[in-house]
Amino acid sequence: MIESPFPNVHVIEHPVLQHHLSTLRRKETRPTEFRRLMAEMSKLMAFEVTRDHSLQRRPIETPFEAMDAPFLEQPMLVVSIMRAGNGMLDGVLQVLPNAGAGHIGIYRDKFVKSTIEYYFRLPNEVEGKPVLLLDPLLASGSTAVAAISRLKQYGVGDIRFLCFLAAPEGIRAVSAEHPGTPIHCLSIERQLNEKGYILPGLGDAGDRLYNTV
Repeated sequence: MIESPFPNVHVIEHPVLQHHLSTLRRKETRPTEFRRLMAEMSKLMAFEVTRDHSLQRRPIETPFEAMDAPFLEQPMLVVSIMRAGNGMLDGVLQVLPNAGAGHIGIYRDKFVKSTIEYYFRLPNEVEGKPVLLLDPLLASGSTAVAAISRLKQYGVGDIRFLCFLAAPEGIRAVSAEHPGTPIHCLSIERQLNEKGYILPGLGDAGDRLYNTV
């Protein structure tokens, strides 16, 4: 981790992740490679952000003797903000195969100047479970704020937001509405442009993921 100017933002500077991020940014990177890199990067990030997850010991039998072995204390909940967050989901679930998976479809409508939810589905019994909330880009922060608010309505446990790139505008928005929510990213970017895209960024993650325009 490197020092961040925002107290709730944790920047992961692992060399392998930074190398993959540079490849992801390149406009020449094709959708097939883009998808593969997103899954691989998400898997590596999941290792980093669960480093302090609590463990509890349970008795087991090895082929030679009994012992108390450490297990994750509570299964996590992994939630994708659709559609770009889906590109991160499988990678995280490779690290946390026992986690439940949820999906939130939400976007900001520029005409009504508000977020609109079109899909919301969580597993049963989510109360108190820690959450990893996935979206590759934190731009204006409106969808992230709305998604965190919805999750809190269901009484989930601690929420951690995972993204590749975070714009200062989005960080400030999440920090203002949900100051206790940590943001884990690979880079704090310079700014948003007039259309709301992150600079220097990597383009529209959903379009590049699914080869759409």
